[in-house]
Amino acid sequence: MFEIALRSLRSRRLTVVLTIATIALATLMLLGVDRVRNETRTSFANTVSGTDLIVGARTGSIQLLLYSVFRVGNATNNIDWHSYEKLAKDPRVAWTIPVSLGDSHHGYPVLGTSHDYFRYLRYGDDQPLKMQSGHEFSHLHDVVLGANIARRLHYQLGQKLVLTHGSGDGALTEHADQPFTVTGILAPTGTPVDDTLHISLDGLTAIHQGWESGSASLLATTGALSADQDRAVPPPDSITAFYVGLKSRTGLFGVQRAINQFRGEPLMAILPGVALSELWQLLKVAEQALQVLSWFVLLVGLLGMMTALLVGLNERRREMAILRSVGARPWQLFALVVGETACLLVGGIAIGGALLQGALAIAGPLLRDHMTLLITPGWPTASEWLLMGCTLLAGLVVSIVPAWRAYRLSLSDGLHVAA
Repeated sequence: MFEIALRSLRSRRLTVVLTIATIALATLMLLGVDRVRNETRTSFANTVSGTDLIVGARTGSIQLLLYSVFRVGNATNNIDWHSYEKLAKDPRVAWTIPVSLGDSHHGYPVLGTSHDYFRYLRYGDDQPLKMQSGHEFSHLHDVVLGANIARRLHYQLGQKLVLTHGSGDGALTEHADQPFTVTGILAPTGTPVDDTLHISLDGLTAIHQGWESGSASLLATTGALSADQDRAVPPPDSITAFYVGLKSRTGLFGVQRAINQFRGEPLMAILPGVALSELWQLLKVAEQALQVLSWFVLLVGLLGMMTALLVGLNERRREMAILRSVGARPWQLFALVVGETACLLVGGIAIGGALLQGALAIAGPLLRDHMTLLITPGWPTASEWLLMGCTLLAGLVVSIVPAWRAYRLSLSDGLHVAA
């Protein structure tokens, strides 16, 4: 019976090819949405790891997460340096990472921080930052580049670059009097680190001496504070936020409460994992909309397959009569149609899975460069196997309609078909 099904399919090549193509495209969309959804969620969760708290000026938890981790948006206020020092000395705190944002370079954010950034910051499965080449900043005007910046702008070690006062593409005024030298390039992480320039807090303070009014003063424009003077600079007046690692996580909520109730200034401490979950919930509507759309595409594909099989049955009534004449029973004709459908489904699902791997191989580098998403080809995940199984099962259920039609026709036509 299986051999008969294959020969029947070969005799209807055009219809079969179109049906398989429809199923393949529906499978591609269904699996593609699931892969992108899961990888995006993983990328979000892997952005920051091992950090117990993120502290910033009092605002919404998602806004604090966006500007301190994803470099999106701006802080409502900064944290006074003395407040930071006082909180960092809490005996329950193991380490802190100060971060200061505000400047940019060709639209990419510049982050001022300390050496603890490279020592304690983790991403993914507790993975540390690693240098692809060079070393951390050690002088006032050293800069360490994220992997994407070095690749897109073709920067190399020892190359000089000028930072821009202000953030985003709208920043116009450059700190041309104090260029920075590339001393290190970080290995790719698949996080916003790849799109960030890292300098020391001293370096960030140095380039803003003479900019207290928001624009360059005579002190800054005359070169009185030149890049050649690797001079001592005072600590910054303020920072944007800071990350906190605790000696024991049992004191997590106590430290968070102490920061939220800090009397020096209004501050807020958030748990990165909780804030990431809240952020993902905001994006879940789009995720669910894509899932519903992909299921509708699959449904249309299956209905198209059923329609093609039903239309083809009228053309195959003589074939069914011949099969009956050689001893085929009605239930065997029912099984024949279901078997043909199973072949179409398996072929379409397999081709759809292969198309997904090809699409990921082509689009993967583009997603990495433009969206900082690391989505690579690979063996189907458990959820993808489940989706393929559901697609096969749904297709077999749909095939019952034309199979039942074939069964009824075989009973009514008998061994002959009326002219």
